[in-house]
Formats: sequence, C-alpha cells, structure tokens
Amino acid sequence: MTATEPRTPRHGSHAATASWAADALGAALAAGGLALGVAAVAGTPQWLGAVPPMWLAALLLGAGGLLRAGAQWVATDLGLRAAIARKSAERARHWPALLAAPRATRLTGEDVSRAVDSIEMLEGYEARFRPLRSAAVVAPLLVALIVALASPASAAILLFTLPPFVAGLALAGTAARATAERQLGALGDLNALFLDRLRALPEIRLFGAEDRVMRQMAEASRDLAHRTIATLRIAFLSGGVIEFFAAIAVALVAIYAGFSLLGILPFPVPESLSLLSAFFVLAMAPEFYLPFRRLAAAYHDKQLGEAAEAALAVAEPLPPSGTAPFTGLSARALIVRHPQGPEIGPVSFELPATGLLVLRGPTGSGKSTLLAAIADHADIAGGTLDWAAGGPPPLAWAGQRPLILAGTLASNLALAAPETPPDAIEAIARSLALGPLIEARGLHGEIDWRGSGLSGGERRRIGVARALIAGRPLTLLDEPTADLDEETAAELRRTISDWSRKQAIIIATHDLALTARADKVLLLP
Repeated sequence: MTATEPRTPRHGSHAATASWAADALGAALAAGGLALGVAAVAGTPQWLGAVPPMWLAALLLGAGGLLRAGAQWVATDLGLRAAIARKSAERARHWPALLAAPRATRLTGEDVSRAVDSIEMLEGYEARFRPLRSAAVVAPLLVALIVALASPASAAILLFTLPPFVAGLALAGTAARATAERQLGALGDLNALFLDRLRALPEIRLFGAEDRVMRQMAEASRDLAHRTIATLRIAFLSGGVIEFFAAIAVALVAIYAGFSLLGILPFPVPESLSLLSAFFVLAMAPEFYLPFRRLAAAYHDKQLGEAAEAALAVAEPLPPSGTAPFTGLSARALIVRHPQGPEIGPVSFELPATGLLVLRGPTGSGKSTLLAAIADHADIAGGTLDWAAGGPPPLAWAGQRPLILAGTLASNLALAAPETPPDAIEAIARSLALGPLIEARGLHGEIDWRGSGLSGGERRRIGVARALIAGRPLTLLDEPTADLDEETAAELRRTISDWSRKQAIIIATHDLALTARADKVLLLP
C-alpha cells in the first residue's frame, strides 16, 4: 500500500459524513412545514401576509423530504465507494500471500479467513459505521443549534440528556469490542479447521475418523454460534440505551412545550413559545437522537470492523516481492527448518542473473521447502542466502496446486500481470501446450472457481504460464512437468529452457529430461 492509498477511504468517509449531516437540514425543513401546517389550522401566522400557509407548508415538507432522500442516497453511495477503495487496498496487501508459496507454519484456512473474511468485514465499517460515527458528533449539535433558533430552553433540554447517554453507550461499546474479537477469532478457527479437514478428507475416510471430525466441526460451530449470540446481545443493549435516552429527551421537550403553551410552567423561562415554535421543536426533538439510532444499527459493523482491523494489523508482514534488480543468488551452508519434519540442508549453490537451476532429490528431501525458503516463506535455521543486488527481487512462483479463480482463462493466466496484451498471453500459453485448451474454451472462456473440466496437467501449465507472463527476473517452479504426457512435457521443457536464457529459473523436479537441460543441478539427499 502506498502512502497515498489510505486517503481515498477517508475522503469518501468525510463526504459521506457531510451528507448525513445534511439530512438534519432536510429534517428541519420538514419539521418547519409540519409546524406551519399545524399553525395554519389554528390560524394563519400574521407574518406570512398574503402567502397561503398550507401551500408553503406543503412546499417545505416536499423540499425537506427530497433533501433527506437525496442526502441519504449520496451518503450511502459515498460510503460504499470508500469501502470499496479500502477493501481494494487491503487486498493488494494481503492477497499476494495467497498467490505465492504457502506458509507451512500456519493453516491455509487462517490465511483465507484473514485475506477474504476479514477484508469483507471492513465493508460495513467503512461504508456505514465510520461516516455515521462522525455524523453522530456533528448532526446532533446541528439539530440542537436549529432547535435553539426557535427555543433555547428546548435545545438545552436535549443537550442535558447527552452526557449520561454517552456514558451508557461507552460502557456497552467496551463489552461489545471484546465479544466481537472473540467472534472473529472463532470464525477464523472454524474456517481453518474446515479447510484443513477438507484437504485431509481421503485420509479421514481411509482411517474411519468421520465421527471424530464431525464432532470437532460441531463443537467449533456451536462455539461460533454462542459468540455470535453474545455479540448480538451487546448490540441489543446498545440499542436499548439509545431508545431509553431518546424517549426521555422527547418526553421532556414535549412536557416543556405543552406546559409553556398552557402557561403553567412552575418556573420562569426567558422565552415565550408560540404554537408554531412549539410544534417545530417537538418535531425536531426525535432528530436529535436519530444519528445515534443509525449508529446503533451499524454498531455490529463496528464490532466486526475493529476485530477485522486487529486481525489484519497483527498478520505477519507479507514477504516483499522486491524492487531490487536480480543479478544473482548464492547460498552458503543453508539450512531450512520445516515445521513438520527435519531440517533440510546444509546446501550451497550459486545462480547468476540468467540460467536454469534444478533441485533434484527423492520425495520428501525438501525441494519444495527450499523453494519456499528462497521465496521467504520458510524459516532459515542456519547459513546464508545472499542476493547479489542486496535485496530480494520481484519473483514468480508456480506451485504444484496453482490457484484457480472464477473468471476467464485469460484472467487466470494474467493474474499477476493483468495489463498483458491478449496476443502475448496466448503466445506464451500456446508455447506451454495450452493450445488445445484455448481452442476448446477460447481465451475468454469462463472458468468457475473449482476449475471444472481442467485436468491436473492443465492446471499446472496455467500456473507455469502465469509465472512466465508475470515477467519477473526470478521464477520458481515446483514439478511443472508432472501429470503430463511425454509430448506435452517436451514442449514445456523446451519453453522453460528458452526462457532461462533471459531470466533465472529454479525448478524442483524429478524429471530427468528437464534436469538434462539445466545449467546447474543441486542434489538433495
């Protein structure tokens, strides 16, 4: 995220706040029209002269209604724009982690929960709660100022009820934040558990562990349900606090206005209310707490939004894609720590700015983990990994299970470089033996999120094509020729070998034919 990106959501939030505040002006026009209509029924006010009061009342009511509708529509639209901008900025921060090498130290479900669920939870916070929170400060004071023009005493009554209301709302809000954080944590745990068990489904069925897994899922679901109920209970409490003080404020204004008109106030006041001003302040009194009612309706968004921001803030920093030019890489006695296995290494190698380095070794020797360490997705326990330019360069990664997103074939191929021209995308895809797929589906043919109809080999080739289209100076490939027939694999070997003449490529593979094309081979025990 750049230094200027956060300003867009804030700017949109400020504009939405102004629109919500403008709603109070519409309420004043409507209240004036209502009061004028009531006064006209009792007798035309003298200051109107020849102007028909009922027509003026209708005009004020109509103008107030239109202003309120327009202000609320604009505020909603601006709030959604700010939310979209914020979510886009957060996705730019967190989604590259899902497209790169997975961290073995954390369940994938936790990454997905953070990068998808937590970011989506920001929508209500940015679109509704943030502008309504600012409006809840500005709009009541604006309403009190408008009421003071007709009755300073009524404005004082409204302001008198505000401090205890704020204290009660703050107490409810403190409890709400803790329950929302617990709810978001339970949601993340459930997502992680579900995705982890889904990946292990064949093993679960093989060992007959279905009942135990179902009990785990049921227990996690019940825990989430209980935390959700607790969060909603706090939300209802906040709404009750607002309604209590709103009712008191309206009742006190109504009693004061009624007794003032009847002339039976037990104490003197430095004002004299007319029927017009009394009905005006009575109609405006509910508007004083309306911004707080709206804020209470969006309070659940606030709880989820703050919990989501906390989850996004404490997330591990993403490995930087880097900006340094790639001039070479060297490893000296490098030892990589695998969290669920033994340490890998020590290994040493050197890779210049171009060329093909192949990692060979039996299954479980740590080829994929070593690739993850180069991509800064696995912990280095010893030795050194030195970039000749002083820092990591932009790099591309194609794993054994490439990510497939709902969209077109072209959008999946150019996921890391969406600005790539279609002709260049098709040329690279065809060089990787994806021509039959393009002819069958079309470059702009739709693919669902499951990648229905794609073979394992086609998925791998999409991943390799995506890495090459990205145009990074260093590309990491994990078993790119697995699941392929010999003719297709030969095309991939030829293309990878050609690309290695203009960039550096590191491949983990068992393919002896691909190894024969390597400039350097690193054997892992």
